[in-house]
Amino acid sequence: MAGRSVRAEQTGATRELILTAAERLFAERGVYAVSNRQVSEAAGQGNNAAVGYHFGTKADLVRAIARRHAGQVEEIRGRLVAEAGDARDVRTWVSCLVRPVTGHLAALGSPTWYARFCAQVMTDPALYPIMIEESLASPSLRVAVDGLNRCLADLPEPVRAERGAMARHLILHTAAERERALAEGTPTPRATWEEAATGLVDALVGLWTAPVTGPA
Repeated sequence: MAGRSVRAEQTGATRELILTAAERLFAERGVYAVSNRQVSEAAGQGNNAAVGYHFGTKADLVRAIARRHAGQVEEIRGRLVAEAGDARDVRTWVSCLVRPVTGHLAALGSPTWYARFCAQVMTDPALYPIMIEESLASPSLRVAVDGLNRCLADLPEPVRAERGAMARHLILHTAAERERALAEGTPTPRATWEEAATGLVDALVGLWTAPVTGPA
């Protein structure tokens, strides 16, 4: 029993080392520019087959990295949507979309790689569906989107879909650019992740509530 417990702890520790190394390398170089051998070496594993042994395919590894962060993000968003209740203002629900991400990044400390990892994956046609699937598994995200949609009932559906895509890109890439700047020690427009979230919420409220012109 004790031997199995030790082996389980060692396996868990090895998996964490691989996840940390893969997230950093994928964030900095892109997913398909990084080999399993490079991930294994960065994780301090002498066995170059360690990544495949513990995670299977590269897509499986990407999914595992996403799930590694999902619980903390879900916890923050769950708290925010509970506080929102049946709010009828766009800002409240936009905050529920933005602040779980920025709050999680703030809690991780610096440097972080999660936002840049997500940006790399979301721009890859083969891996993009994984991130969408994992996002849709979030109960609190569905509540937040439903709350936002209730506030935008008069917005034509095609425009709502269009602005939803714009909002996803803005949240993702704004967070990734700030994360990169912090890692490189370059100046950022806002001093903290909390302040960055406020600026992003302001911009997204403007995006969602902007007038509609032309055909929709």
